[in-house]
This record gives sequence, C-alpha cells and structure tokens, in this order.
Amino acid sequence: MKSKLLAASGVVAVAAAALTGCSAGDAAESCTNEIVNPDATQVSVWAWYPAFEEVVDLFNQNHDDVQICWTNAGQGNDEYTKFSTAIESGSGAPDVIMLEAEVLSSFSIRDALVDLSEYGAAEVKDDYTEGAWKDVSSGDAVYAIPVDGGPMGMLYRKDILDQYGIPVPTTWDEFAAAAKTLKDAGAPGVLADFPPNGRAYTQALFAQAGSVPFDYDNAKPGEIGIDVADQGSKDALSFWADLADQGLVAVDEAFTADYNTMLVDGTYAIYVAAAWGPGYLQGLEGTDENAVWQAAPVPQWDASNPVQINWGGSTFAVTSQAKDPEAAAVVAKEVFGTEEAWKIGIEQAALFPLWKPILESDYFRDLEYPFFGGQQINKDVFLDAAAGYAGFTFSPFQNYAYDQLQQEVTAVVVDGSKDASTALDDLQATLETYATEQGFELK
Repeated sequence: MKSKLLAASGVVAVAAAALTGCSAGDAAESCTNEIVNPDATQVSVWAWYPAFEEVVDLFNQNHDDVQICWTNAGQGNDEYTKFSTAIESGSGAPDVIMLEAEVLSSFSIRDALVDLSEYGAAEVKDDYTEGAWKDVSSGDAVYAIPVDGGPMGMLYRKDILDQYGIPVPTTWDEFAAAAKTLKDAGAPGVLADFPPNGRAYTQALFAQAGSVPFDYDNAKPGEIGIDVADQGSKDALSFWADLADQGLVAVDEAFTADYNTMLVDGTYAIYVAAAWGPGYLQGLEGTDENAVWQAAPVPQWDASNPVQINWGGSTFAVTSQAKDPEAAAVVAKEVFGTEEAWKIGIEQAALFPLWKPILESDYFRDLEYPFFGGQQINKDVFLDAAAGYAGFTFSPFQNYAYDQLQQEVTAVVVDGSKDASTALDDLQATLETYATEQGFELK
C-alpha cells in the first residue's frame, strides 16, 4: 500500500523537464553565491526568499566547516515540480529545500524528507512558537525548521473609512455592516475582495470558524480523517457568498495584475492579509498618492473569544538525498538563526519571523513602518496574532484538496450554481473518494 501512497500523494505532477539549479551532483558548478571556505562541507540549498543571497553570504562568512551553495530553483510549485522529478529519479534534489509548511506532509509521505529529530531539532524547538512548531512536526517527527509565517490581520484604507464614517470593523458582523454602508453611500469601490482562488486564505477563514479539515499523522501514513463539511466552514462560506450576492464584496481572483492594481488604487478599502501582506503592498506600483494605510486585528466571529489564524509560511527541510544530513541540518537550523540574518529578512524581504529571539525582541516589536504612517504594526496586530496561532494539520495531498476547494468556492461565489452547504458536502465526498482510491484508510 505504501508504494501506492508514495506515488499518488505528490504535491504536484512529476515534470518531464530536466532539473536545473544546485543539486547533489553539480553543487560546485552552479552556486549563485560565493563560497568563502572551499575546503568546508558544501550544502546545496534551493530557496526563493527575497534578499536571500545576503543571508547566505552572512552564514558562509560565519561558518568555517559548512558552506551554503544556493540556487533559486523557482518559486512554489515551480520548485516543487523539480523536487518531485528528483524524487522519482532518485537523484538531483538539493540537500536543503525551502518548502511551504502546507506541503511538508505531501513530501514526507514520499520519504523525501529527513526526520530532523535525529539531528538536533529538539535543541531549537524552544526558539519557535507552539503553532509554528506544530506546522513542521507530526508526532515525534520533525520534518523542517520554521522560518517565516503569515499570522493574519487587516490592512485598511483609513482615509476611505473616515470619508464614509465607517468604524474599523472588529467582528465579521461589523465587517458586513461596513460593506453595506460603503455601498449605500455610492462609493466607487467595495469594502474588500473574496478571491475564489484564495485556497490557503479561504481555509484560514474556515479555521477561524472552527474548521479542522484533516486528521493526519506521518507516523501512520495510510490513515487520514477528513472533515471539510463542518458547520463552521459552511457558515463562513455562506457569509462571504451572501456579501458577494449583494455586491458588497468583489470576487476577483487574487494576485493577477488587475487585482494588484485594485489593491492599491482604492477599489478595495480593506485587505484581509497575512503578516507578509504589508511587504506585498509596498512592492506594488500605482498606489493612490492620497492613501492612508493602517493595520488592525483580523475581525472575529466572537469578539470575546478571539481565534488567531495563519496564511502561509515557509520552512527549511533536509531532503533524503542530502549527501551529509548532519551538515544539512546545521544549515536548516542556523541559516536564519541570528539577529543579523533576520534583520536582512525583515528589512529587505518583509519576512515575518518565527524565530522567537527576534520575534520577541524590542527591535521587532517597536519597528515603525513608514508605509503605515509610522504605525508599529507588529506590536498593534501581528505579534498577538502569531502568539495566538495554535498550528494546523495539512493533508498529504494538500494541493489536490486546495484545487477541489477552489472549484467549490467558485461554484458558490462566482457561478452561483451551488449553495455553501452543498458545495462543502460535495468537497467532502470528492476528497473521501480520492483518498480511498489512493489507498488511504478513512478514520
């Protein structure tokens, strides 16, 4: 059975294209960074972090016995496809790879990742929040070291809300009322967008309403529990579908050129975002010169019982093809293990750190952001969101699950061909069928 699971549960289809970048066989020839100590053990790394070359240079300057050979092998699924090819062929993977937390189970089930509990992961566990550590572990196994996260908040156009006398919403009921006020006032835009291709964003909103979609333990890879048709998810999707049906929110697909323009030109007064959202906004062109941006906590279903949620987050994992797993583990644990490295990540790449020595520092807490008028958005919003995030369990076929979720959400908020309850019941049936066809036993 396991061979069937391993073949079926890849995060993406295996690509036919040849591998590019830094691999176990060509590390010396393909490093995009300088090797300071050529006699030291070289560890090949795939990563797409912005400003990462400076972090790599810093690591290499500070390590005599281990050196990083870094290549950007593509972002997200582009990199994952290359990694899948290497897994299938048995060679060509890097020693260390940047992976989003949501895909760790999809690769660990294929025996593609090293259990870092055997290489000192316990030594650094206390340097991370409980939720961040849960995202990279399963039972006693640890499949990656956390790097950055996406605790969620709300970025809003203060000038627009003030113009229409709208208080900053703290609950979703207030959010809906604000959306109606804005429309009734004849505003040229809408309060916010609910992107049908939100995937992880949508799942985070469902989680805030109580969704626990998967029960999975890498120690028992043949078993999975699926519960995507829970009442909380149905209520949350119904809420957004109702707003969309009334024209109170847009349903534009996220991360298109048009979407990026509307984020910054005033079409959307609110951007419900992860902690990397401020950096994303600042990198867009066409910002309204009169815009006044501020940050606030994400709205809650019950203000007296706030639930913090997370959207995104990346890690460093050691691959099963690593030439020297011990040296590779040093890289995974230590490349973002200094304040100096993290100041590069924060100030030049807008990363939100999960490493507690910098996460809990006065420097990060009190950091002022000129884009937000000098607001200390970490102290005001994102630190509490990160501290309250309890972690999440992803499925070993998360990409497939997200694809199906996107189809059902589109059917509800764009096509209007299904209601929320029917759509999520259909999603439950689809995922159960898929899981059993791939050899999983349903809990």
